[in-house]
Amino acid sequence: MTFSPLFTATELGPYTLKNRIVFPPLTRSRSSQPGNIPNQLMANYYSQRAGAGFMVTEGTQIEPRGQGYAWTPGIHSAEQVQGWKQVTQAVHDAGSIIFCQLWHVGRVSHTSIQPNQAAPVGPSALKADAVKVFIETAPEQGALADPSEPRALSTLEVEELVQMYKQAAVNAKEAGFDGVELHCANGYLVNQFISEHTNDRTDKYGGSLENRLRFLKEITQAVADVMGAEKVGVRFAPLFESTDEVRVYLGLVESDPHATYIAAIKALNDIGIAYLSLAEADWDNAPDLPEDFYKAVRNTFDGLVMYAGKYTPEKALKILTEGNGDIFGFGRPFIANPDLPERIKNEWSLNDVDPTSMYGGTDKGYTDYPVYAL
Repeated sequence: MTFSPLFTATELGPYTLKNRIVFPPLTRSRSSQPGNIPNQLMANYYSQRAGAGFMVTEGTQIEPRGQGYAWTPGIHSAEQVQGWKQVTQAVHDAGSIIFCQLWHVGRVSHTSIQPNQAAPVGPSALKADAVKVFIETAPEQGALADPSEPRALSTLEVEELVQMYKQAAVNAKEAGFDGVELHCANGYLVNQFISEHTNDRTDKYGGSLENRLRFLKEITQAVADVMGAEKVGVRFAPLFESTDEVRVYLGLVESDPHATYIAAIKALNDIGIAYLSLAEADWDNAPDLPEDFYKAVRNTFDGLVMYAGKYTPEKALKILTEGNGDIFGFGRPFIANPDLPERIKNEWSLNDVDPTSMYGGTDKGYTDYPVYAL
């Protein structure tokens, strides 16, 4: 079997993963309205893909201001927690492990999605560009739009956000999740604090790299205090170059991305988190991460290292064999192939993904993709 190394078991904190193929976080905007509540359709979708060794939910906003895309689920209300219980139960019944990705978009939002149509919040009052948000234009209809002008959070508000992350972890635990992943990638709130391009604060959360990493460290410690560090992961998108394409999401290229992210990873390793998820550039002909960065990540971090971003089984096998990564996320292939691990194992052909049904809609392009017919 060509890809047999991807089907060896590995330990993630207290859990044994049956394979190294991960169902990664993928925004699908299928929650029930009003209230952004997870539902039975979502439970079906996740349980169909429980052949993954490990699953992470779509980005799940920790508070109402954390939403940047219409119909994405939250984990800040009692109704949302109840909705998620359907999902975790279905995944556990199907024999898999699922973490909740805790998300706050920060400035990457629109007044129409914000409470009382207020301005989005961020570390600084700097508007996001080269990125789109997804807003509701009519019931069950949406469109891409430019983000709105944000306002800067006060120091007290940043400290309050740390507590919101902690409460989201409490809610995730109540909902039956096996752990949580912090979404710190793609230009969203945590990335906005880390980046020299989006953080011009002069308080303890801005200025030096150490200060720009403070929010990341505080929220990671806060959720680790709730879940246990061995049930926490963090996702970054350490870009070394960018693209002119207008994207639904992107990330920020630092003047020294290597130094920035290795410092961040060292801080996370000191907390003792279970895994690090690194999203590589995924536009057409995007470059791999530099070889010295792969090596530095491995030398800095003691837990599992996950890579994702237009990964093929061949690339995953290469990174695994070279000792640079442990588990691997397959996004679009997993959307279109609920039985993706079996298809990889047997080298069966893959269904193509339908790009028109990615965000919002019904079961079409969501739970109706067929498994492989023998």
